[in-house]
Amino acid sequence: MDPIADLAFFCRLMQCGSLTATAQQLGITPPAASRRLAALERRLGVRLLNRTTRSLALTPEGERYLARGQPLLAELGELEGELMASSGAPQGLLRVNATLGFGRRHIAPLVSAFVRRYPQVELQLHLSDRMPALSEGSFDVSIRFGPPPDARIHARRIAANRRILCASPLYLAQHPTPQDPADLRQHQCIVVRENDDIWGNWVLHSGSQAQTVKVAGALSSNDGETAVNWALDGHGVLLRSLWDVTPYLHSGRLQRLLPAWHGAPADIWALYPQRLGLSAKVRCFVDFLGEHFADGAGW
Repeated sequence: MDPIADLAFFCRLMQCGSLTATAQQLGITPPAASRRLAALERRLGVRLLNRTTRSLALTPEGERYLARGQPLLAELGELEGELMASSGAPQGLLRVNATLGFGRRHIAPLVSAFVRRYPQVELQLHLSDRMPALSEGSFDVSIRFGPPPDARIHARRIAANRRILCASPLYLAQHPTPQDPADLRQHQCIVVRENDDIWGNWVLHSGSQAQTVKVAGALSSNDGETAVNWALDGHGVLLRSLWDVTPYLHSGRLQRLLPAWHGAPADIWALYPQRLGLSAKVRCFVDFLGEHFADGAGW
């Protein structure tokens, strides 16, 4: 007796609608199909179908067997597909989401390189200000900042990152350089509102110390790129991730302030559902990101 084979036979019978059509698909005779159905009913001890010469009608037990059995077969097929895919080259659809700024600047170019290396992968990149809930099942890999939010989700850190304070030489030529986080209250600060963070509250850390500073300024935005451009133009002090401002620190267009202090942890993680942990396309993509961002090489 093979319960899975019996269930697959019964689901096929319901799809075909008759024993004759089912027998044709399976390459057996109609009497053999009828005997198999009868044997299944004897094994279960219930009648699954009311049969006439022209139709098949599900009994209540048959409806229950079909309703609960079809999803089990589908899940088994998905599992086997993932396991087989894990042992071969990445292929199929891969859905990735990331934040607008980081996704546009760093993830999109890597997607281009990834699909050249793995041409059997079809990749959809979704960029958004707000990340979809992890439970929605609308992604295969999600790129996030800060600590992983859910222990049930696989997480791999792909890059170290910090939010630092900076300003342009133009601004610092006209304002005293802050010596302590509290000094920021006297400065023009460019505020970026992200997610549901409290507007204008900067939480700064130095070792075991933490200070919350309420800052203000003439300019604020929900777009990080706009805020960086305002800082470059000399409009104030900015708290921004290293991935975003490192090129300007290297060129001298921005200068780091209060180097002993930094914002809340902002490491970059690749998250993916546990059921995709063995998928070749997910594993290779996350490895690809990790290789690129190793030791901060990404910026």
